[in-house]
Amino acid sequence: MIQRFDHRDSRDSRRILRFPAIQPCEGVSKDVLIASLINLGRSICDHKSKKFTTQRRNAREAIRVIGVLIIFFEEIRDAQSQSQSHAQSQSQSQSQSQSQSQSNMCDSVLLCLLEIHVAFQKIWYLLDDCSREGARLWILMKHNRVATEFRVLIRMLATALDVIPMDSIDAGEEVKEFVRLVAKQSQRRKFEGEFGDERACCDVVLILNQFENRVSPNLGDLKRVLDYLGIGSWSDCNWEIKFLNEEIELESSSDKDREREVSLLKSLAALMSYCRVVVFDEIDSSSSNQRIEILDNGEEFLRFVNPEDFKCPITLEIMTDPVTISTGQTYDRDSIHKWFKSGNLTCPKTGEKLMNTKSVPNSSLKSLICRYCFLNNGAQITKQSKCRSRDIVRTVSAGTPAAAESIRMLSEFLADKLANGCGSDRNKSAHEIRLLAKSNIFYRSTLVNANTVPYLLNLLCSLDPSTQDNAMAALLNLSKHPKSKSIVVENGGLVLILDVLREGLKVESKQNAAATLFYLSSVQDYRELIGETPGAIAALVDLIGESGTPRGKKNALATIFGLVLSPSNQGGWCEQGRFHC
Repeated sequence: MIQRFDHRDSRDSRRILRFPAIQPCEGVSKDVLIASLINLGRSICDHKSKKFTTQRRNAREAIRVIGVLIIFFEEIRDAQSQSQSHAQSQSQSQSQSQSQSQSNMCDSVLLCLLEIHVAFQKIWYLLDDCSREGARLWILMKHNRVATEFRVLIRMLATALDVIPMDSIDAGEEVKEFVRLVAKQSQRRKFEGEFGDERACCDVVLILNQFENRVSPNLGDLKRVLDYLGIGSWSDCNWEIKFLNEEIELESSSDKDREREVSLLKSLAALMSYCRVVVFDEIDSSSSNQRIEILDNGEEFLRFVNPEDFKCPITLEIMTDPVTISTGQTYDRDSIHKWFKSGNLTCPKTGEKLMNTKSVPNSSLKSLICRYCFLNNGAQITKQSKCRSRDIVRTVSAGTPAAAESIRMLSEFLADKLANGCGSDRNKSAHEIRLLAKSNIFYRSTLVNANTVPYLLNLLCSLDPSTQDNAMAALLNLSKHPKSKSIVVENGGLVLILDVLREGLKVESKQNAAATLFYLSSVQDYRELIGETPGAIAALVDLIGESGTPRGKKNALATIFGLVLSPSNQGGWCEQGRFHC
């Protein structure tokens, strides 16, 4: 039996440069194995149309070798089909004799084909990683390791082809000879890293060293690296940052000592953040705003989902690989398999006796769980992560001197754009601060120290809805930093935030204003100051009554709750008739 190789969802459950190949069972028929090899080989050759910014020569050679083997396997398949048709026209005894001969041939060839099948799977994973959007910089920095993987896998194929008994294979002599030639060439081929990859990698290291020495890198050097990697837009750069941040979280949570890897990832993430802000003047196709709206809509949908439904009935933990059994109940794959191995042949939840122990992957539920964990600051769901909550405390420090200096320079650049830039520059800068300060404590601290808060407060009076929304969201994220609260109040920000709460140009701006007041109210003096400000109470209550989203109502209620903790606010609020005492 061969488990279906589902490459479509491989990135949802697989770390980059990890190749979880599945060994087909030895009892599989040769017909099924050959058909699977042909299909898998075609999937590999489909990578011809994908973009390889690194490892171009190695990827091209690997695809060429697989293309030759597809022809070889198709010859075997066609010869077997003709042989079976011929056997049906022969006598019974002749048919049995030929069947025995084919069985012996299968036994001698099967092990080689099994090795080739495993190698095919790993090659597909490797090519997929090399062409993966968002992972281009990381693959570049690992170019020597990737080249080694190509060399090992292609030689694995060559070894299997070298020992396979060609005389027992039903294929044309020309095809057999061509396969032998390819196998010999593959054994000799070095599959080394390319010169261009090595040079680009050195450029990246040089730029990181410049950051560490507090030297601003040359814009031309940055563009040369980005051009080599095919990172030609703001959104391309943003995908790189997203991938690197995911890897930082996964590596930081690993049980192994991965400090060196984490440090490199943090430096690269800071470098890409710097490039996204400094190199690209425009946010292409409103991709980031669309993503924010999609996340908000997804969050509203998942608010009506009971997270208890995501838990395995056996372990009572959120499922990482949900599967459904014959009774229709869903369990985590590892848990239900352990249940069956213990000799239990009943459904753990219903007690119903099972006719079989087959389980079917529940891809829809898995996707929903991943979405839920992402929106609740969860890490990517893998067997290693077990849906851990993101530990933002790990972002207190930059991780490396290069990362720290690059973010410091980036913050100063953004502050200058807010102070002296045109309208579009200020809007983009506010948007960048909004993203940078969302889930990184060090980034927040550096941005606050760069004096960005007063300039963001000025943008709250903007008549452009997008600018006001980005500025308000940026202030919300920065208000989570202790130092920013006093800066907001001392610069008259309280009145400006209340104006947005009452008359914001977007509902989202009003919601973020309410949430910002919640963080400001964590300081006792500011809590009383907000309560004493005319119109504050009415604006918060009106936001609850408006036909906004549940998130906005939640922000308003949380702020009201924080304010009424102050005794000086309680009496005044009851006198206004807003609450019944």
